Amino acid sequence: MARWASGRMKIQLKLAIQRAHMLQDKQESLAKKARREIADLVAIGKIETARVKTESLIMQDVHIELLELLELYCETLYARFALLEVPGTEPQSAIHAPVMALLHAAHRTELQELHVVQDLLVARYGPEVAQNAQDNLHECVPSRVINKLAFHMPPDDLVHAYLREICRAYDVALPGSIEEPIPESENASTHPTPSEHAHDTSSEPSQPGETAFHTEEKAHKNLASNTTAEHTPGKPAEKSTSEWDALMARFAQLKKTT
Repeated sequence: MARWASGRMKIQLKLAIQRAHMLQDKQESLAKKARREIADLVAIGKIETARVKTESLIMQDVHIELLELLELYCETLYARFALLEVPGTEPQSAIHAPVMALLHAAHRTELQELHVVQDLLVARYGPEVAQNAQDNLHECVPSRVINKLAFHMPPDDLVHAYLREICRAYDVALPGSIEEPIPESENASTHPTPSEHAHDTSSEPSQPGETAFHTEEKAHKNLASNTTAEHTPGKPAEKSTSEWDALMARFAQLKKTT
């Protein structure tokens, strides 16, 4: 087990921030290649294959958003590092959300630097706090992290929205027969809409320090700045939720990155 060392923690946080950013860039590049492949599949009439690849693309986008969140949590701890050195066995309220998120999610990523950060946090706050984070006891881990770690097939309407926008970006004609979602009876397998997509997180009790963190996150990432007024023509506006907004924010940026 690692021993707490403030100097090492600072270095590891900085390394984790850099590596998380590099991995995001790499996965963004792979996502751009995947969009090109999806457009090519539609062009030659392989619609179902394109649909499956679109589902994978959406889940890849969710993972990128998780990396963005964890990068921001590391930046928050780095900026408020003095609070990590305040005596006590519980995280201070201003860093509670970042600490619990990293204790819960770091080992679920491929970043070794985050694994070291997690080990140092366990050494700092003890195994009991770490176990509470692992078990999400009393919902101590931010719900956004929990939702992005949960495996769910993307809802049909989001898959269709991605597919339409990809075809529009690459100037590929999308067959009219798939402009509307295919009924479940015609699908080889069903794609249930997860409850997280329809859950309004504004009604959830906030974790200690999460309110302040939300403000900083909006100023730093601004993921959904241009998506509020954008909706697919002919469809009513969807109910705003944190999970839906995060996905549609990336969907709205698809034209810019293609």
